[in-house]
Amino acid sequence: MKQNPKTVRMWMIICLLFSSGLAALENDRDFKMCGIWRHGNTSRNLKYDLNMGCEKIEISANESTLSIRGSITAKCARSSSIHLDSNALQNQSNFCVFWEPLLDLLIVEVNGKNHILCEPKGLQGSCCTDLSQGYQKKGGPYGIMNGNIHGDIISEDVVEIYTFEGDSINCKEKFCDEASQKSRGANMIEEVVMKSNTTGHVDLPCAQSTVIEMEEGFTGLNLTLPAPPFEAPNMIPSVYLPSCLKSTTKIKSKVVCTYYKTEKLFKGGPSDPTLLDVIVGLSVENEIIKNLSEPVKIRFHHDPLPANCSGRCVSWDTRKDNEVNWRYEGCNTFKINERETECRCDHLTYFAILVQVKQRDTVRHLEALTFITAVGCAVSLVSCLVLFYWLCKLRKGKKNQTSLVHRGLVVAIFILCLFFILTGTMANVGNKTVCVITGTLLHYSLLSTLCWMAMEVFHAFLLVRKVFSSTPPWVFYLGGFGLPALLVVILLSIGDIYGERKIVPSENITAHYRMCWMLDSANSLLAHYIINVGLLAVVLSSGAVMLFLVVKEIRNRPDWKKIDVAFLSIWGLTCLFGTTWGLGFLDFGPLSEATLFLFCIINSLQGFFLMLRYYALERIKKKDDSSLEGSSSGSSKQHMLHTHENS
Repeated sequence: MKQNPKTVRMWMIICLLFSSGLAALENDRDFKMCGIWRHGNTSRNLKYDLNMGCEKIEISANESTLSIRGSITAKCARSSSIHLDSNALQNQSNFCVFWEPLLDLLIVEVNGKNHILCEPKGLQGSCCTDLSQGYQKKGGPYGIMNGNIHGDIISEDVVEIYTFEGDSINCKEKFCDEASQKSRGANMIEEVVMKSNTTGHVDLPCAQSTVIEMEEGFTGLNLTLPAPPFEAPNMIPSVYLPSCLKSTTKIKSKVVCTYYKTEKLFKGGPSDPTLLDVIVGLSVENEIIKNLSEPVKIRFHHDPLPANCSGRCVSWDTRKDNEVNWRYEGCNTFKINERETECRCDHLTYFAILVQVKQRDTVRHLEALTFITAVGCAVSLVSCLVLFYWLCKLRKGKKNQTSLVHRGLVVAIFILCLFFILTGTMANVGNKTVCVITGTLLHYSLLSTLCWMAMEVFHAFLLVRKVFSSTPPWVFYLGGFGLPALLVVILLSIGDIYGERKIVPSENITAHYRMCWMLDSANSLLAHYIINVGLLAVVLSSGAVMLFLVVKEIRNRPDWKKIDVAFLSIWGLTCLFGTTWGLGFLDFGPLSEATLFLFCIINSLQGFFLMLRYYALERIKKKDDSSLEGSSSGSSKQHMLHTHENS
């Protein structure tokens, strides 16, 4: 059936009117009424007569005048007439009427030019909003055509008068409810406070703001944020604004400091029950501020944190579209005392700065373990010197790969023990560059020790499988000293790897042990797991396999029937191949504390154990030299293994 065009048009108008009625029921906070003003070619005026109250607003138009009348404002009572630019070539103009009740702001736009009829004078508590369509009078050739609310057509005909009736509500409470439903509700609050055209204290149910106007010659400012009702004054955060916040290109600029006592406005990040409920937001008018030469300081006052927790400053990051989260970057945490924590941050925008409480990584029996390790390293230092002297003296003038590999491992262990003893002292010096250098050298010595253990495994493999090895010495030096140097240089080029590291004892979390090592950053953790743990896993696995093969090859030798020889051989090879470091992977379960002590004792005394093994086997060798020379039952391979064991 063919439909009548007039019928179709009527149904469209009915649907538009129905949708406009629904729009009125949505309780829109802001009012926007637009249309086309059909007028004559004479001079035109904008007349307005506004009063305080909440009755209605009337928008009308005729041949020469667009009129705004009514009582909807909270503080604005004005009446006047504005002459509009005339254009003889046009007999119609586009216009819009904007009403923001929270700001008490009324703007009329005619042909793209704004005319402010009521300026904002702070945020209003009781205001006139929820404007719904009332009486309207159709016009003749002049009036308002295609009138619409927020883009929804009210009438396509020419109308002379539109009236809209309002209701009085608590605007601040409704605005806070709307902001809590948005993903960027905190941004909405700071934007509306900035537009309120006020300075000083701005009060909202969900936030307390202070607006500061920075003028020329601004030298910085300390301020305590306004306290919400029923909040203890001594728990209110304080803020220091540095002079570098003031832009040199502007005569004046505003900064908004906002105190939030709720987390509802910060949606999108992880739900963390340990977040403190005090949040501070900072923003500067029409500017994105980052990389400040002097940090902004926010001091939080809070109850003492539990003994196993610590405070850390984070910022609400909105850099990526549709992604908001708490981030640590850009803020440093300074503990003033158990009730005060200061955040020093190098950036602003619409971020909130807060304190996040998290479980602190602690070490059991740190003081005892540190003492044991320091004593063990000192003993190993002396032992390495003695062993290196023996290896050089007894093998002088001989090209012996076994002695070469042993000397390389001894040197690496000596450097590792030396820098481990010095790392705490260097950290307490307080010089950042010195600590970075010390941490770099400590990491290099650790990698070098592991690599020389790998060279010991490689050399033992050559003895077991080839008997006579022709591997040039530079291969061992490249693997033992060159590869660690390359890895450390790569990490230095990446940056943010080495520096001061704080280790916290579980018995007293305020007594930090400071050392120069790898930082607790994302790059350092990644490097630790890939390089340190990865290299250690390779050394342990290959060392365990090689230990099994060597024991299998020499277990039938007559001298292995002696318990002391067998023990010294297995224990010595275990130290050479680095399998004692595998205790570090067993730090869990009920025996974790015992494992931790064993790890520190055995590995810190590794230099001493190597010296003791070398001395004992040299004595056994002297006793067995005569019988070994007279025996012809051993093969050449067994002789080489015997030489390796006694070396």
